[in-house]
Amino acid sequence: MGTPDSASSQGHHTLVRVEDEPPVWRFGALRLRRYHAADHGTVLALHRQGLAQVGLRPGDGVYYDHDFFRMEDIYLRNDGEFLVGELDGGIVAMGGLRRADLIPGGHARAFGGYAPGAPTLDAAEMVRLRVLPAVQRRGYGAAVVQALEERAVEYGYRILRADTTELQGPALALYRRFGWTETRRETIGGIVNIYIERRLR
Repeated sequence: MGTPDSASSQGHHTLVRVEDEPPVWRFGALRLRRYHAADHGTVLALHRQGLAQVGLRPGDGVYYDHDFFRMEDIYLRNDGEFLVGELDGGIVAMGGLRRADLIPGGHARAFGGYAPGAPTLDAAEMVRLRVLPAVQRRGYGAAVVQALEERAVEYGYRILRADTTELQGPALALYRRFGWTETRRETIGGIVNIYIERRLR
């Protein structure tokens, strides 16, 4: 679940679960809740804005967004989760948790691969961690990570995996704060992709 108060080191807020199912958390003025279909356009735009902020672009072999068009299948019906963070009525943060066996890794990821998962829960991927640039550095990303780790434990996953790039230094630093460790690197289209993981049990 991260280190104690790891989500509250900026802004002096603590992540508090206020509803069990569907899950809802509070982190100061931020409200984290499950994704709804009506959020689609906003979260897709936030995703694209986050990647553009670090210079990632369609066609680079790292950028992909096909999962945003299968949110129910990939996240919400297969032992996963997708959370959005609301502030003043608008979505400013998000992040997802999905079974690692549903999506291929590495270069194949950008081409839209999807396969039914194995029956045993083992590994989950934490993905799509994005915070609107105007409200970054308030601890919102850490709140999303902590909430998704909490959900992964509830589902019974053994290990969490994620990947980021050398271009996304703040994201890598955030994961490391929560005890994630690097496992390997892969160069895709000239961009160094960094794979990380965290054992839950």
